Amino acid sequence: MATKLVRGRATRILVLNPNSSQSMTDGMEAVVHSIDLPYSTEIYTYTGPPDAPASINDGHDIQKSTEAVLGDLGDTLHDCYQGIVVACFSVHPLVPKIQSSHGQSTAVTGIFEASILAAMSLLGPGQQWGILTTGKFWEEHLADGVNAFLGVDGKGPTAKFAGVESTGLNASDFHHGVDPVVVREKLITATKRLLQGGNTTCIVMGCAGMAGLKDTIRTAAKEQRGEHFAYVVLHVIDGVRAGIMEVERMIRHQRQRRG
Repeated sequence: MATKLVRGRATRILVLNPNSSQSMTDGMEAVVHSIDLPYSTEIYTYTGPPDAPASINDGHDIQKSTEAVLGDLGDTLHDCYQGIVVACFSVHPLVPKIQSSHGQSTAVTGIFEASILAAMSLLGPGQQWGILTTGKFWEEHLADGVNAFLGVDGKGPTAKFAGVESTGLNASDFHHGVDPVVVREKLITATKRLLQGGNTTCIVMGCAGMAGLKDTIRTAAKEQRGEHFAYVVLHVIDGVRAGIMEVERMIRHQRQRRG
């Protein structure tokens, strides 16, 4: 008996970690398992090659990771995935480079861009969002990136953007090399600084290595502004989760466009 496919289409999404840390990719995979996605959505992960930085901590590392990943992958992404998430919380050149070569057939975003869109969508009147990040370099880099993405002139906080606070750690410190107690203390301190003044009701975890640390941020928020704020009012956005959810939405829109 002859049959025909009436409905259904597998969706393949690649979460691309542009550094060479497998432990960081493992942390992202834990986030992937926590997302409620259609059964037909397949999530793949990629870790940068050995010549990519183990931790992306500055502009040099961003450029080095771009060159290493492009050299390793070449054109192998073509037609393999419907969506690609660049899992580095930065203004990463891989996002526009992959968009320019695969953008007509593939939905591409970075966790930085996806997190901004998610945060903005969750704000009520008079509310702000802000970013928790790792080292000092990222404070200016991310603040400038937010303004450029939103088309806002100037630097620093705006009516909706509360700014960036850093922990003083590197991305790799969240998974090895630093006592977890120290990591927790620094993250709590940075969270409390971000919540001082204004009306910050949404915090973005500005590093893929922060995956799984939402509870620590909520603990700091509870100490700073009470239990109701920490567990009812405050949104804490994981960039990898935001990236996957955003790219899945983009895929749906692309399919509608193609009919």
